Amino acid sequence: MTDPECNNLKNFDIPTPVRLSLLWASLMSLYIYYDYFNMYRPGTVDNMIAGQMGPLGEATPTVLIIVALILAIPALMIFLSTVLRPALSRWSNIILGIVYSIIEALTFFGTAPFYQMVVFFEIIVTLLVVWIAWHWPRTA
Repeated sequence: MTDPECNNLKNFDIPTPVRLSLLWASLMSLYIYYDYFNMYRPGTVDNMIAGQMGPLGEATPTVLIIVALILAIPALMIFLSTVLRPALSRWSNIILGIVYSIIEALTFFGTAPFYQMVVFFEIIVTLLVVWIAWHWPRTA
């Protein structure tokens, strides 16, 4: 027996800036969970203690600054997507979505299968950012 109430659930339009913000938050969650689960791989913690950052090599101040910037930008986009003026937010999301899709694609090959799965989802998320920002509704 089906409940007629279930077929009449009210839907609402999520504003574009909120959609973009939620996608950036999803991307950050994927980053965090990958880093967490990666610590269970043999040798990862030992390499961290030895100051090695996987394929990036030694955790020099420069490498740490670059990695911090790469992670800080999507974290800031969670907020900026909702507060920037629409035109600036739109282009920021398009450009950064493309840049992050490329970065993620470059890290895909030659990695562990679980990492490839996470990167696959990261690419989907960043391409959705680009698509939603590109199709930002216009006022009449």
